[in-house]
Amino acid sequence: MGLTAVSLLALASATPATFAQDQVISFINCGDTLTAGYEDYIAEWEAANPGFDVQPEIVGWGQCQDKVTTLAAAGTPVALAYVGSRTLKQFALNDLIVPIPMTDEEKAGYYNYVPETVTFDGTQWGIPVAFSTKALFWNKDVFEAAGLDPEVPPTTWEEEIAFAKQIEDNTDFDGFGVVAKTFDNTMHQFLHWVYTNDGLVIDADGNIVLDSPQNLEALTALRDISAYSEEGPTAYEQNEVRAIWLDGTLGMIHASFNAGNLANEAGMNWGVAPLPLGPSAKGPGTLLITDSLAVFKGTGVEEQAISLAKYITEGTRQWDAEMAQGLTPLRPLQPQTDELIASDAAWKPFLDGIEFGGPEPLLTDYVGLQNVMIEMVQSVVTGTAEPAAALTKAAGELEQYK
Repeated sequence: MGLTAVSLLALASATPATFAQDQVISFINCGDTLTAGYEDYIAEWEAANPGFDVQPEIVGWGQCQDKVTTLAAAGTPVALAYVGSRTLKQFALNDLIVPIPMTDEEKAGYYNYVPETVTFDGTQWGIPVAFSTKALFWNKDVFEAAGLDPEVPPTTWEEEIAFAKQIEDNTDFDGFGVVAKTFDNTMHQFLHWVYTNDGLVIDADGNIVLDSPQNLEALTALRDISAYSEEGPTAYEQNEVRAIWLDGTLGMIHASFNAGNLANEAGMNWGVAPLPLGPSAKGPGTLLITDSLAVFKGTGVEEQAISLAKYITEGTRQWDAEMAQGLTPLRPLQPQTDELIASDAAWKPFLDGIEFGGPEPLLTDYVGLQNVMIEMVQSVVTGTAEPAAALTKAAGELEQYK
């Protein structure tokens, strides 16, 4: 709770009941500005719920998660907060948040597996609020310079690696952008390969299944394509790799929808397609990564915070916020989804990949999970470990975080 909220509560306790202040619902919103539409939605909710004052606080992406966690651990939690869904299991097991169960109707309103990104032990612990899926972007001019058909992207890993090699061999450009910096999206980018080959990190029964044939194929493919990547991939996180691609010196990347908007601004001749598939794939896949609104325990306004969170993430309100931010929609609303694809066909690969996609793994220590996965990727990309050995080591280390 911020200093302003504390002061208000202190004032309320010191004055007669006739002058009592509204109960404060503190809300941490990550980013540079309040999410599009939230100012109006909050005002509407307050009008329908007299006696409550929602006080949003904007916290930058680099500090947001740490601030939310620190406040909760210190016993001074914010009522409602924007968090990465990967943190929910850890918050719940430490008794810091309250469950927000979904009805079957609510679950059915989302795309496949979106509710699973906030679920463990059969209970939902947050409300999905932002959704990212990935697709393959390629530079058509680089393809043409390499002797590839600029209108035909790779559809399999074998083709993706072969195309990257042809670019590397026949041009001054690099073939594929490998993300391997000590940063969370190194794990995310590896999971693109996992979920385009029917792989998993943790199964429905809570077993670590990272050391599987499907994931060995995935890590081996990532190792192989790294030979045709930008120099020193351990120095680059995904936005830095995207910047190289936007400079026109890289053939292919895996990225979210906004990469296309940036490519248009850069005047690039580009294309987008579903992520190429591995040999064990059942169909188009992608990492299904969400952020959520979590309601923290001990504020006295938990029920009202849940009500507010459900109000601002209602179907059409959520859709409008997503479109304002260039995010993949969480729900296949009609006619909005059909109209979106009709107006911009570049959206289709980002929706097609959902069918066989998979969620970010929910473990008890998300930082521990990330560190293990990053170390595994880096060891293979730099050639200090073979994929099989790195995978087995990582799987063993993840057992402590189940």
